[in-house]
Amino acid sequence: MAKLLLINHYAGSRLHGMEYRPYYLAREFVRLGHHTTITAASVSHVRAVSPTMKSAVKEEEIDGIRYVWLKTLAYKGNGVRRVINMLTFVARLLIHRSQLVGAFRPDVVIASSTYPLDIVPAAVISREHGARLVFEVHDLWPLSVIEVGGLSKWHPFVILLQLAEDFAYRRADRVVSLLPGAKTYMLEHGMAAHKFEHIPNGIDVAEWETNEVCVPREHEARIEKLRREGRFCVAYVGAHGFVNALDTILNAAQLMREEGVGFVLVGQGTERDALQAKARELGLTDVWFLPSIPKASVPGLLRSMDALFIGLRRSAIFRFGISPNKLMDYMMAGKPILQAIEAGNDMVAESGCGVTIPPENPEALVEAIRSLMSMTPSEREAMGRRGREYVMAHHDYRLLARRFLDVLEGDREQSTHLQ
Repeated sequence: MAKLLLINHYAGSRLHGMEYRPYYLAREFVRLGHHTTITAASVSHVRAVSPTMKSAVKEEEIDGIRYVWLKTLAYKGNGVRRVINMLTFVARLLIHRSQLVGAFRPDVVIASSTYPLDIVPAAVISREHGARLVFEVHDLWPLSVIEVGGLSKWHPFVILLQLAEDFAYRRADRVVSLLPGAKTYMLEHGMAAHKFEHIPNGIDVAEWETNEVCVPREHEARIEKLRREGRFCVAYVGAHGFVNALDTILNAAQLMREEGVGFVLVGQGTERDALQAKARELGLTDVWFLPSIPKASVPGLLRSMDALFIGLRRSAIFRFGISPNKLMDYMMAGKPILQAIEAGNDMVAESGCGVTIPPENPEALVEAIRSLMSMTPSEREAMGRRGREYVMAHHDYRLLARRFLDVLEGDREQSTHLQ
């Protein structure tokens, strides 16, 4: 039995919403008999519900997991207030580390955030308690803010991030990456080869198998109407952001007028208003925008579709691979997937569960949809089934948690202390 401290700025829970990975892993750690603490910032742009903070530190228990929330500044967008939010969280990790740890005294400290600054307090805590230090990499910062955000590598904030990242690769006992192709980059920044382990995002299979929550009535009514009209339904469910390249769907819809396709976009985001305005400008009558739905309703909605779209704008940063949660949900739904992403890995092609096309290419999307429409229902069903079988075999959080514990032990075949 081990004591694990997982530091993740954006960590959520079933009560708070995204980010779910820390919660699912920690819940499995607890089920396997390990005391687990998650510490996170009180404010996160991806979280649906924030904890109510009456002091700098708040502690609670959720599904056997000890949560410690650290108070941080509210923010919107990627401006100065978000940077202050990050720096405040890192500072509070140091200032309140005695209260954070308490009588817990961790055996393992996991620094798991998008940005690498929390590796510093994580290293301090691990040293004070003789704990192993694990650096879990979700995105390659600062490379992402350079290649995607357009910041100069000489920007003071980028320099700070780079120093933290290089320190993390040198100091951590193990490095866990969600990105399968990141090892070469990490080696160039000081990581020893034996430290690397790829553990992707996953799915809570039991949650899907037992979920009986109905789709909201507004969504159900629209789907029923599309079915009565005999339409081939293509859906996107998730954030409507610039990176998601949803204008590709609108341009494809313009090319497929009168072909009996219904495009359903479910969710919110910074680009939603602009997308709706463009749909009106183009006079599109085959595209419907519907509000976000509870996570528990996602399985039912996805299963009611004929095909599911996922896209990302072309970016060099994806050469290291991707591991989107949305793709796991799509595959679990057992429906053919239309993937418009150019990346260093391709789960859709590997599993045979859909069609991969170039990003930001509406003509290619039109041809892919027509290809699916030309298949028999049983052929599409077989395609979707391959995706479901693949994700259950490789991305079940019950399996991923055990892999993570094996990494902590350092011997996947004969771990004894943590199993």
